[in-house]
Amino acid sequence: MLKATVLYGHPTDPEAFEKYYAATHTPLALKINGMVKMELTKFISAPDGGKAAYYRMAELYFAGPAEMQQAMSSPEGQATAADLANFATGGATMIIGAVEN
Repeated sequence: MLKATVLYGHPTDPEAFEKYYAATHTPLALKINGMVKMELTKFISAPDGGKAAYYRMAELYFAGPAEMQQAMSSPEGQATAADLANFATGGATMIIGAVEN
């Protein structure tokens, strides 16, 4: 299983980010065919109680490399990626990894 992890930097307007993320971006991402599961995390703090390094994390799971490639290159995958510019004012970093159990 492969996982695409999106790490969101702290937005300039957290309230606007949350509103757009819930109403527009997440429903768009859920339309990506071939995604096995999606998990969303909102960070509370760093281990020492300070500000977390990132604001949010999205984890998108796929059965394998071919399924991930097909999903991410689909119109829904491309639309989701293009939508980041509409709300991710703190930036977004995507990394891909193999899930080990």
